[in-house]
Amino acid sequence: MSGEAIALLMSGLLVLGLFMGHPLALVLGGTAVLGAVAAGKTMALGIVINRIFGDVLDNYVLLAIPLFVLMARFLSDSGVTDKMFEALRHLLANVTGGLGLAVVFISILLAATTGIIGASITVMGTMALRPMLQYGYDKRLATGLISASGCLGILIPPSIMLILMSSYAPGLSVGQLFAGAMIPGLALGMLYAVYVFVVARINPHWAPAIHEDEQISRGEMWRMLIIEAVPPLILILGILGSLLAGVATATEASAIGAALALLIVIGRGRFEWRTFYSALLETGRTSAMILFIVVGATAFTGVFNITGGLRASQDLIRALAGEPHLLVLVMLISVFILGMFLDWTGIVLLSFPIFLPLVKEMGIDPLWFVVLMAVVLQTSFLSPPFGYALFYMRAIAPREVSTGSIIMGVLPFIGLIILMCVVIILFPAMVTWLPVRLYGG
Repeated sequence: MSGEAIALLMSGLLVLGLFMGHPLALVLGGTAVLGAVAAGKTMALGIVINRIFGDVLDNYVLLAIPLFVLMARFLSDSGVTDKMFEALRHLLANVTGGLGLAVVFISILLAATTGIIGASITVMGTMALRPMLQYGYDKRLATGLISASGCLGILIPPSIMLILMSSYAPGLSVGQLFAGAMIPGLALGMLYAVYVFVVARINPHWAPAIHEDEQISRGEMWRMLIIEAVPPLILILGILGSLLAGVATATEASAIGAALALLIVIGRGRFEWRTFYSALLETGRTSAMILFIVVGATAFTGVFNITGGLRASQDLIRALAGEPHLLVLVMLISVFILGMFLDWTGIVLLSFPIFLPLVKEMGIDPLWFVVLMAVVLQTSFLSPPFGYALFYMRAIAPREVSTGSIIMGVLPFIGLIILMCVVIILFPAMVTWLPVRLYGG
């Protein structure tokens, strides 16, 4: 079979398997086997197995993923953000949209410490959604804000998505990607805050001031906020400081983070053997899910490459977009569409082998492109019908909040993500400035 036929066959089998509801990892692996058999190149499976053992199971950088997941679970159990949110809630009580701004600021802090979407949305939804609805916030604004802000954890370092991206982006280190994504990630969070502020000014009924009677002094609230902010700030400095300063590798920094997170749990008096065991169990499940997808995607892309499907796909993209800016646009649109049906893991592992050689061929900065992709992939959690953030929000939202309200609520934030992509395209220094300062040109 020709490369074009293999590309169509394997793409069709992948889509069919996903719409039948099978797990992504098994669909990818099964499609690899069927594609190799259809192409008459079953020997490719042996090469793929060697590649799995060499590139995946022996990849030192990927050890950072379970350690960061464990760190996130420890922090979730510590309740480190509870009092911080209460303090911000009181401080911004008389500000129109103040409760929404508190959600954004705490979500940014959670993103820089946990990096797990489900944990961030669940924690913020549990703390903030009912108070926001109780004080008259628009249901769409409240659910959309919590969903979008919770997704910042996959972009703001330390991020397991950036770690996986660095493993499949030759020449880019985890430190470079962390540095490149830091400014866009924080800027996107600030853009959410600006949106809440503007909406509250235009329509105060959507985000009213809560006007709580302060039972503690303003000075006491500031003291509470500062004290509660110290542990996560130490954690952030311990991880990013050691990594960006070149003192530790990504894997070593993740171990530092897990150890510091455990100390925070113990220091806050929240340590229990039951929750400790639960954290280990959940870490094992999450890590296994990610790595199973990595193994399946490695098999898929290996067979896709050997049978000629990869070359055919690259030729098609070249034909669609001959100029660099058109090439980037086609790739970003492809990632956006894939995000409606696949999670970020599958998108990264399937698209990088096709996109990155073309990016290098066109003379596009790979660091800028990978961070731009990371920003676009924020939409994969929010875009229906399979956005994970929508399901997390549906699970914690009260019955009076309809699924339609949740979907409508995230649409403006998808627009803000696209706006941030436009800003990064117009001002690439947002991505490249910090890595150049830290690592040189």
